[in-house]
Parts: sequence; structure tokens; C-alpha cells
Amino acid sequence: MLRKILAVIAGIISGGISVGIVQTVGHNLYPMPEGMKSDDMEAMKNYVETAPFMALFFVIISYVIAAVVSGFVSTKIADDGKKIYALICGIIFLIQSIYMMSVLPTPIWFWILGILSWTLVLVGYKLALNKK
Repeated sequence: MLRKILAVIAGIISGGISVGIVQTVGHNLYPMPEGMKSDDMEAMKNYVETAPFMALFFVIISYVIAAVVSGFVSTKIADDGKKIYALICGIIFLIQSIYMMSVLPTPIWFWILGILSWTLVLVGYKLALNKK
């Protein structure tokens, strides 16, 4: 039982780290305006409305990579072949993503891809089952 709980925790942590790394790359390639702080929600709302496409798309890329990583890590650690651990990770990240999309003025394409990207935890799950 402890192994299963740790599997989900490790999946969430590894997914969170993946999101952080990819979004850091995105912020380096598409920096926020000079002097803007990411904890200023009003400034973030204004920025998201005018941000370049790729600045927003890097967030989607981070979701995709994190979904695969968290599905893979949680499945490997649980080591029982069940997809429930990957799905739990995906649901937790999905809830967080929906919250962020509802707080910030993201376009419809971002909502669609932001929600669909978390289904890719099942790709991570399948990769973890591959014995080759």
C-alpha cells in the first residue's frame, strides 16, 4: 500500500519538475516584460492576453511532457501493471490546469489542448509496461 501511495507522489513530483523545467526554457525563450513578476496576477492576466503564441504553447508542451513522465514514473514505482496511479496523477494535474486556465484569460485552443494533454499519462503508463 505504501508503495502505491509513493508511486502517485513520485509521479506528481516528477511531473511538477518536468513542468518547471520546460516552462523555464519557455520563459527564457519568450521572457515576460521587463519588471513583471509572476506572482502579480493582474500583470499575468494582461501578459497572457498579449503573449506570443509560442510563449503559451510552451505551457502546453510542459503539460504533455509532464503527463508522460508522471504516468511513466508512477507506473514503474507501483510495479503492478495498473493504470490507476497514472490516472490519479493525470486527474490531479488536470484539476490544477483547469484552475489556472479559469484564473488566467487563456484562449479556447489552450483549454482544449490543456485538457487533452493530461490524457497522455496513459502513454507514460504504456511506456512503463514495455519490457523491451
